[in-house]
Amino acid sequence: QAQVVQSGGGLVQAGGSLNLSCAASGITFSDHRFGWYRQSPGKQRILVAGYNDGGATNYAGSVMGRFTISKDDAKNTVYLHMRSLKPEDTGVYYCNARLPYTRVVYWGQGTQVTVSA
Repeated sequence: QAQVVQSGGGLVQAGGSLNLSCAASGITFSDHRFGWYRQSPGKQRILVAGYNDGGATNYAGSVMGRFTISKDDAKNTVYLHMRSLKPEDTGVYYCNARLPYTRVVYWGQGTQVTVSA
């Protein structure tokens, strides 16, 4: 059974750092592309960092230079390293695993990140 389980997040002051983890099981990790999405109150869920079909990373403009997505194939885990956090980074972060050129998508359970001013 495919699962994508998130950990990390929490409350941090502006300027601080947080790391999120996303552990995948029941899927062929290397076949999937991963991304981190954020849903802020009253706003649509947006992609903040991810791997495209070619395997390259891409970032939302608002997090460029502050967030880094990485993965450990041996651990079947994807990470989101967030630094210089701003209050506008607040939201629920979701990990997403998708199989390219298909409609197969798995979502993590979501984790709250709150950045206080």
